[in-house]
Formats: sequence, structure tokens, C-alpha cells
Amino acid sequence: MTAELVRGQNHPLSQARLEIRISAGTPIVAVAALGDENGRIHGVEWVAHPGAPTQPGLEVPRQAAADHRLAVDLDAVPETVHRVSVLLALPAGGTGPLRFGAVAAPFVAVTGLDGGEVASYTITGLEAESAVVALELYRRQGAWKVRAVGQGYAGGLAELLADQGLLQAQQLAAGIDDAVAQGLARSVQAPPPRTADGDRSRQAAAPALGPDQGGTAPQPGPVPPMSPYGGQTPGGPGQPGPRQPSYPGAAPDPNAVTEPSAPTAGGPIDYSHPRRQNAAPPPPPTAPPAAPGQPAQPVAGDATGWSMEERLYNQVWGMFEDLARTTAAYRSAVDFAESRMDKELEQVLSDPRSRIGGQGDAAREAARTRHAELVAQAREALHRDLTQLAAEADVVEPALPPAYARWDNPVWHAYRVPMEMPMALRLGDLHLPEADRIRIPMLVRLPLERGLWIDSGAAGSSDGSFTDSHAMSRLAMETAVAHAARLLAVHPVGEFTVHVIDAAGSGAQSLAPLVETGVLAAPPARGAAGVADVLGRLTQRVDLVQMAVRGGAADSLPPGFDTSQQLLIVNDFPHGFDDRAVNQLRYLADEGPAFGVHLMMVADREESSGYGPLLDPLWRSLLRLTPVADDHLADPWVGHAWTYEPTLVPPGSQILQQVLRQVAAARTKFM
Repeated sequence: MTAELVRGQNHPLSQARLEIRISAGTPIVAVAALGDENGRIHGVEWVAHPGAPTQPGLEVPRQAAADHRLAVDLDAVPETVHRVSVLLALPAGGTGPLRFGAVAAPFVAVTGLDGGEVASYTITGLEAESAVVALELYRRQGAWKVRAVGQGYAGGLAELLADQGLLQAQQLAAGIDDAVAQGLARSVQAPPPRTADGDRSRQAAAPALGPDQGGTAPQPGPVPPMSPYGGQTPGGPGQPGPRQPSYPGAAPDPNAVTEPSAPTAGGPIDYSHPRRQNAAPPPPPTAPPAAPGQPAQPVAGDATGWSMEERLYNQVWGMFEDLARTTAAYRSAVDFAESRMDKELEQVLSDPRSRIGGQGDAAREAARTRHAELVAQAREALHRDLTQLAAEADVVEPALPPAYARWDNPVWHAYRVPMEMPMALRLGDLHLPEADRIRIPMLVRLPLERGLWIDSGAAGSSDGSFTDSHAMSRLAMETAVAHAARLLAVHPVGEFTVHVIDAAGSGAQSLAPLVETGVLAAPPARGAAGVADVLGRLTQRVDLVQMAVRGGAADSLPPGFDTSQQLLIVNDFPHGFDDRAVNQLRYLADEGPAFGVHLMMVADREESSGYGPLLDPLWRSLLRLTPVADDHLADPWVGHAWTYEPTLVPPGSQILQQVLRQVAAARTKFM
């Protein structure tokens, strides 16, 4: 039975050798790209396109056509490949339409070699886009699945390929356009207009083939790829190619064989590890064979990476992505069922002959029955995916290292001060209402790139309870202390320093664990004089480091200069701050993170409204967190509002004090 997918929905694949059949109302270009676990395309040799139609396990047509047939052999793709993306684009420079909104919605079907459809997807909702990621085949826990994507790009293939991490996106897009232009005379024109969805399915099942489309699946084994610039490329996805400069903005690249370069101005951030050079990461652990008909058992660290820490990091965000898309698919399916029922009921009401009487009642009942069936199917798919994700979460959570673990994780009882800084830090948990039991750790990379704002304003939590302003202020400060303690605990001795401004002294009780264990650089600053002193010293520090770095004289810093990362906790802002102090605070928020000074504000934004719009840039530059569960974190890609929940120390637990005492003892020995 064919699975008719909606955007974001996935479906398991039981066959390795497949055909992807594409039907459109105008000649389009079909491209297939190989990607790593993070979806990144490592080079032009990872893309099958009209100028280089074969890659290991892939074969695409050499020309634009109204109907396409792509051959895929998942057993033949290299082990480093975790995703196969099917990309569609309108030919550039031709006389045809320039945007998908002007043509019929493309239809994509995944079939077996016998022609039987496994899954299909109609790409709707496109307007100004001229290129689209139609669907992707991806490897998850040793099994392959197909996912409907439908992500469009108004900038064409160049923008699409660049978004997937390809350095040579512009050159490759130009090469594809040249290859397509040379074959436009051979392009297969659109078939006659279809009159029903059934016609579309039949057209896709037996597409017209061009002279360069033999209609046969590729033979297993690598095929030397051709470059659009002429000649063969030196390597394939499973082989090291020429050394390419690392570029800022890539997701964690477990397969990189290059040395990282410095980020360029205006670009994203290079997350590659500086010590990972000229080697491929070890393969992830594999799950034990599952019983026939049963899903594979999850394994902690089931992701690529150079260490168990990086494998777990990649696995956690893979779970986040799976939960986001699974929930988006469910919501989309329910919305589709609702709109379909509304349309059918409207048709019944618009016909006077069926508005009343038995015929109308039967039509309305049939519409409601179809709605219930569609919703039940969507709920069944959601339950299946959530069950697998819950099993994975149950395995992953106990295996997390201290930097990623909740405070109630037993790993903290075996805590020792680390020798190296971790790659990320847990700031809390994320979850969605459809999967309230599944908590995805919210991990952020270190060193912090943005300051944190712990919102102490009175608000209602996601469970409907209401917390007054005094209780919120106390909870906000306890949350800040828990975050600061975790940052101190995961850094090596002497690599992290914490300062506190508590102008009115209202946070003394919450700050007690930091003060009593002696891990602060100095007692919390009080009053206007204390605020001015701390801000003055940290501002001067940023100025000195900034001048040294930009002048290329980092060794010219004063003797005894503290080069550790600095964290400033500001409680109960804006009490005790004058205009000069506010400007210094904004300066630290803007310039500090790049030079080792990070800001953690504990404040109610409404209380600072007296400063007018002066502080708006400050709040926008900080990552807002809350001391209670609150669905305020927006995910613009799939439109979710994630519920953020802080990871606080369990009531009555002494684990935070025990950890901080070890940090203080190690610091005493170090000094």
C-alpha cells in the first residue's frame, strides 16, 4: 500500500534498490545529493546532476524533462553517507517558467524495481521558489527511511546547495545550468494536462524517457564521478579528495579531512574541532539485530563523531530533528484532514439537492468517517515514531556526560574536575505537547556565543500555574546559580571565573552555594560603587584583549593577566545601574563573548522599561531562558513553539554543593 506523505512525514523503506519517479507540468532538472549525518554535502563529487549523472549508488538523467526516473541503490552508497536528497529545479536561462508557483505541483514517487509504489509526495505550497528539496532518503539506526521535505529556495540551485554546506555551490549550479542548456533541445516536453489525481499517479508510474535515460538501475559499486568543470574529480564520498579549506557555518563535520580555518567576517561559525586533522572519525556503534518485524533497538552514541561526547551530541540533536519533523507531519496531516472534511461538507451544503434528506446525511457521515480515518492514520504514525524516540531517549539520558546530564543523573556522584573543556553544555530540556514524556536536552556549544537572560518577570507557566513576582525572582536566581555551577564544573581548573553583581543584596540566599564554597572571584558586588567597579574591570579587560587580538600581539598582555573565560551574573537589574553602567553592560553584551566575557542577566524586562528603547538591543542579543516551563522558544523552520524547561537541582539534594567544593579544592591545589 502506497504511503501518501505530507511535508515532514517519513516512511520506512524495506528495499535498497529503488526508483524515484518525478512528474511535473514543465521540463525540470533532477539532481541527487549525498549528505553526511548532518545533511552536509562535502563536495561536488557528492552530487549527481546532468553534468555528472552517476555517483556511487545514484543515477540521474542528463537533461531537463517533464518526467524523470532516478535510480538509487542504497547498498552501494558509501558508509559515510547518511542522506540522499532529491533536488528539483527549473532550468535557468530558458523560455519556461521561472518559479514553481506558475506550474503544476510536482509529484514524486518512490517505487521498487517492480514499479510498485512505496511512498509518494505532492509538493504543494510553492510560490516564488525555483529550486526545491523534494524528499530525502536517510539512514537512522541502521535502517533507511524516506521523508517528504518540500523546502523551496527562491535563489535557485545555488542557494539550495549553499544551504546544504557545499562550498562550490555557485560554480556547481553554473555547471549544471550549462549542462542543461546543452541538452534543452532534447528535453522531454510536458504530457497533456492531467484531469485527476489518478492520472498523475499513472503518469509517474510510466514516465517518458529521454535518449540518455536507459531506465535501468545502476550497478553496485563506485563509479568515477565527473566534474562539471571537466575531467574526473579526485575522490568520492567515501574517499578523501583534494584538501579544501574549512569554511565557517558548517554543522559539526565528522568526516572532515581538512584543517579548520579562521572564520571570515560576516560568515557563520566553524564548529569543527581544531585537533581533528587528516583522519576520518570511527564508525558509530551498531545496534544488535532486531527481531523480524520489530524496530531496531536504540544504542547510546549511535551517531558519527570523534568521541563518545560528540556522538552523543549529534545523537541528541538528531532526536530533536526527528521529534520536530514527526510532530510537524502529524499536525500537517490533521490539518489536511480538517480542510478536506470542511471542503466536502461545503460541497454538500452548496448543492440544494443534497442539503437535506438522506443523501445529505450520508454524504456528511462519509466526510466525517474519512476525516476520522485520516486522523487515526496520522495518530498511529505519530505513536510509532514517538515510541521509538522514547526508547532512544531512555537509553541516551543515562549515558550523558556531566556537561549534558541533568542534576539528578548519577554521573554527578562520580564527578571529577575535567582536564578539557567539553564541546557543549546543557541549559535545559525541550519538549512538545504531542510528546510530553519525551525530553530533548537543549545543548549549546561552548564557549557561549550569546549571553543568557533568566527572565524573572511574573508569568504563567505552560501547565497553567501562576508564579508571583517574588517567587519568580527567587527561582530565576536559583536557575542562574545552577547554570553558573555547571559552567564552573565542566571547565578545567582556572579556565572559568565567575563575578556577581547583586546591587540590592536580594539574591544572597540563592547565591549561598557559590559564596560558601569559595568559587567566586570575589564576594558579590553591592551598591552603585560595587556595580561600577566590576563593570569597569570587565570593560577594561575586553578592551585590552580586543586590542591585543586585533593588533596581532596577544603575547603583549600585562603579566599575570587572567586569560580564563569570565562570566558576569547580574541580579535584579536595573537596580543600582546608572546610565554609564547601562552603557557598559550593553558593551559587554555586544563585544564580550568574542573576547571571553559572557553575561548572565537575571531581570524582569518590564522593570527596565523606564530606560525606554535604550535596552531593546540588549534583550535581543541575549538568549531568553525561564525558571519555569514556558513554551517560548520558536522554531521557524517547522513552526513549532518548543516548551523550555530548566534543569534545576532536585529539592533537598546536596549535589551542587558537593560539585562546587571539588571545584574549589582543585582550584586551591592549582594555585
